[in-house]
This record gives sequence, structure tokens and C-alpha cells, in this order.
Amino acid sequence: MRCGPGTGQDFVDESFTGTSFTGTAQCLLAPTDPFPRGFVLRRHAPAVVVAPPGGTVAEQARPAHIRSPHPGREVSAVTRPARRDPSKLVDARGFRDFVRDGWGEGDREVRLAPGAAAAAATHRARLSAALPGTRIAVASGWAPVRSNDSDYDFRPDSDFSWLTGCGSEGAVLVMHPVGGGHEAELFLREPAGPAEPDFFANARDGELWIGPVPGLAEWSAALGLRCRALHELPSALRGRLPAVHATTGVDPLLDALAGGDHTAELRRVLAELRRVKDDWEIEQLQAAVDATIRGFADVAAELPTAIGGGGERWLQGTFDRRARTEGNGPGYSSIVAAGPHAPVLHWVRNDGRVPEDSLLLLDAGVEVDTLYTADITRTLPVSGEFSAAQRQVYDLVARAQVDALAAVRTGADYRGFHQAAMRVLAEGLHDWGLLPVSVDEALSGDGQQHRRYIVCGVGHFLGLDVHDCANSSAEAYHDGRLETGMTLAVEPGLYFHPNDLTVPPELRGIGVRIEDDVVVTPEGPRVLSSALPTTPEALEAFVRNAAS
Repeated sequence: MRCGPGTGQDFVDESFTGTSFTGTAQCLLAPTDPFPRGFVLRRHAPAVVVAPPGGTVAEQARPAHIRSPHPGREVSAVTRPARRDPSKLVDARGFRDFVRDGWGEGDREVRLAPGAAAAAATHRARLSAALPGTRIAVASGWAPVRSNDSDYDFRPDSDFSWLTGCGSEGAVLVMHPVGGGHEAELFLREPAGPAEPDFFANARDGELWIGPVPGLAEWSAALGLRCRALHELPSALRGRLPAVHATTGVDPLLDALAGGDHTAELRRVLAELRRVKDDWEIEQLQAAVDATIRGFADVAAELPTAIGGGGERWLQGTFDRRARTEGNGPGYSSIVAAGPHAPVLHWVRNDGRVPEDSLLLLDAGVEVDTLYTADITRTLPVSGEFSAAQRQVYDLVARAQVDALAAVRTGADYRGFHQAAMRVLAEGLHDWGLLPVSVDEALSGDGQQHRRYIVCGVGHFLGLDVHDCANSSAEAYHDGRLETGMTLAVEPGLYFHPNDLTVPPELRGIGVRIEDDVVVTPEGPRVLSSALPTTPEALEAFVRNAAS
């Protein structure tokens, strides 16, 4: 690959196509010029140096090279690792001539959930109203590297998904200010046709390797957006005015072109807009919850196999299969915590045994194809019956859940349900003799002794992210009030670690959490996960019936 300091046109060397490398490729290009047609930003060349607005490439020019991870040592850009396939098909004229022709149209259909494009258009209109007169650029991002040349599955940035409904890797949405709002256009990588070497030589993106993907026309028809080739993006972001609000840290190309002066403000605005869900979004969350409940039933049915040796791994695989069958996959790292692992808040190793006399704390959620996720927790008696000590802890947490849900309604303080749950828990712990101070002192800001047994909060926003809207200001989150259409996970619990000497021996190793997904309404919470039982008697029956 040659990265030239001239006009930016001496850019692509086909002999390098399909070859990955490590380090940072410095490719100099003026933001006023579109990328050459053959150029596609790849994950293995993540940094692009672009002349600043008002500057020239010549002012920024320096020899193109790949930086070595070893200081003081430079590696030539033509240095390449060994190939798995020792042949060089890109140099075989006979192969290239033969592979170029004789191809029919592939299946490039965009599969969107009904209503997705209309919902995204509504979301863009809300953002436009919140940031009038500004240019806005939001990137979908790239799949992170798992190891070497293997990637994790791609999932688009949540703000990008909320604004577009598009699942294409490396895409960028740009919203241009116009009279009365914004005009949106989507920049995408065009599929490489059979005449291009990437068609056969790029194992990460070539269609002979990964299959046909939608092109610009297909995405435009599906989303109702103007779609342009990604190499035209620099021309859309040229100049300093109007200011560009961009989501940096997601795509190195957008970082280079737009900078990050307004990133925090854009992320905050988007997070606060996303707090209140529309009817379509609530439908997606209900679908995610319903699939999750079926996944919990699958897990309960597999408890005998887990007891017999499959362990937590077997149960994790059971739920993950349901999540992948009914959606995009798990919405976050599933917590499958049996026995002494149940008090561990984020037990995601899921590699332990499942003792027959233990509790199983299952915290998991299906992320549906529109990327909305459920977040539900139930604590199941593995044998189908709670012991006396397990029931004692469970009953206290269940009372805390009832009081927390009663505090969820339009206009209530966000902190209200948290405080309601904490009071119940502190009173119960005090009654058991586990607090060294009074309930009121424990609940005071300088007390909090009860938090030894619940160091986490008891709820959060829920939506496209399991901990949704995290970039909101404090005034719009913990210090704010609940609004109609907000969606929450409410999750009180108690966690007595097996090595905690402050609790009686019979309680050590018991962890209980009850988590439901709710929508805020003026009348109180609409519990999306109400079909999954929470009372101890109903949970015992749930386990016994599933196992039989």
C-alpha cells in the first residue's frame, strides 16, 4: 500500500489488497478531496492523518510508513506476514480474468423489523430539534479484534442504530442543517464487485468469503435515506462551519475528519433523548423480555443436566442458544451464578458446579435483532425447594422489590425506588442483628453500613444498552424525575459472600436478586416481565414443572 503525500490519489496498491498488518498506517489526504474509488478504510489500518480545515496536505506531509511497536524502529509499508495460502491469486492473470465474469445478482435484501425505518426517522427529527444549525456525524463503528485476524461479531454503536436502524459496519450518518431542520445522508462501504480484487482477495470483507451484502441502493430503499459511498465522506465534512458534532472514538476515519470538540455534548443529548421510549421501542423491549422468559424456562429445564456435571457452562449455553435463535444474541454477558457464586455481582466466568441444594442466580437478557435488550434476574432453588435460610433471604428481597416497584410512577424522583428498596433491606438486616447501627443511621449519607451486603444500586435505564443512557447528565438521571415512557430495570438484592464472617454461617454463600423490566406510567409501573414468577412458591413450581 502506498500512502502518498501529494494529491491523495496515489493511494492503492493492489499487491497489498487482502493483506493485513499491524501498526498505524499514516495516510495523508485533504478533507476537501474524496477518497479514491479503490480506497476502503480497513480495521487493520486504523489511523488516517488528515490535513486540518484550511490547511494543505503539503503542510502535513511526511513519509508514509508503518510504525513499529518498538520505539526507534520503523518497518517498511511493504513488510507483510506469511500467507495461509502460499499462492498469490491477485497476481494470477488467468484467475483474475476468469473470476471476473459469469456472476448473477446475489441476495442483497435488507431485512428490517417492521417500523424500524419510521422509528429512526422520528429519532432523527428529535435530535435535529435538539441541535439546530449544527452538522451531526454518527458512526456505526467496527468489529473489535478478538485475536490476530479474528474479530468479535459486529454490533453497531447504539446511538447510530437509534438514528438509522442500519446494521452496516463502517457506516457514517451525516445530518446537514437546512431550513426547518436537517437533511440526513448515510455513507456506506460499497460492495466490491467481481472486477475488484477485494471480491476474492479480502477474507474479512470480500463477498466470496462472507457472502453478498446490501449496497447503497438497497439500504436507501429500506431506510428512506440518501446513501453515498464512504469515500465521499470527506467532502460532506469539509470546513469548520457549521460546527460538526461527531461521535468520536468509534471510527478512526470520522475521528480524523471531524475531531472531538463536541462529542460529549452530542453523546449527552442523544442519551437524554433516548431515556423516553416511543411505542415502537417499547414493543421491541417487550419482544426481548418475552424471548428472555422463554430462555429462563429453557435453563430451568436443563437444571438436572447441570447438576449432573454440565454446570454453569451448560446453563449459559442453554440461554445463549435461545438468545441467538430469537434475536441477535445475549444483550450482555450472562450471569449464571450457582451456590457460592450467587453473591458475586458480576459472576460472568460461569465455569462452576451447580450443587443440587444451592440457589442459581440467573441474570440474562435477549437482545432482539433491533438491538433492544431485556435485563431480567431470577434466583431459582435448584432442587425446586428453598431451604429455610434461602427462603429467609429471598422473602426480604421480595419485599424490597414490591416497595421499589410501588415507587415507580410518572413524576416521582428517580431515586425514590432505590430509597424504598434500601429502607426495606436495612430494616430487615437490622432485625437480623447484622447492622452495628440503627436503621436511620445506616440510611444516612455518612452511614450506609447496610451496603456491605448490596454494594450496587437497585436499578437503571434500559433500552438499546443494558445500562442505557449512561451519558446523561446527573440532572437527567439520578437527580431527575421519572417521565412517562422511561424504561427501567428494578433489581434489589442481598449478597452474603461465603467468606463474610459478619453473617451467620447458614447465610454465607447465599445471593438473591430479583430484577424486573418496567415502563413508567402515571398509574405506576407497567411490568414487562410479569409473566416470569417472583413469589417463592411460584418459583419453586416453575423449577419443578420445567424439570419434569
